[in-house]
Amino acid sequence: MTLKIRKYQEEDCLSTIQLFRETVLYVNIKDYSEEQVQAWVGYELDPVTWNNSLKNNYSVVAIKDNIIVGFGDKSGYLDRLFVHKDYQGQNIATKIMINLESYVNTSKFTSHVSITAKPLFENQGYHVVKDNLVKVRGVTMKNFIMEKDNSYHN
Repeated sequence: MTLKIRKYQEEDCLSTIQLFRETVLYVNIKDYSEEQVQAWVGYELDPVTWNNSLKNNYSVVAIKDNIIVGFGDKSGYLDRLFVHKDYQGQNIATKIMINLESYVNTSKFTSHVSITAKPLFENQGYHVVKDNLVKVRGVTMKNFIMEKDNSYHN
């Protein structure tokens, strides 16, 4: 089946929460400790807050095989970008990223990027502005603040 990217809808809420949790637990675990992963996803996400956040941003979902296999959103910067654990390595994240970047007219794109996603962002023309340490529910985690000049996206 071909990949379809469409705008996020309210009924996508629970599927995107589950996809986020499973991606972190099964994919990001290769770059983060169990303690860090549990801090990242081991809390009760409020579906209303999650849904409102995605609805208030420009948010898309990627659908393949009749399931949501990825999603991403853009507010002032590229915020969330997750791909289902069973659909990694199929250029889904790249296609979501291109969709999100094409939505805004800006001179530069910025994102806070996990260790896991850093190679993907580098392959799309982003560069590290600085290494970043962030506390998530009391646990320190490393990520990167990355930017991309919009001239790459033409």
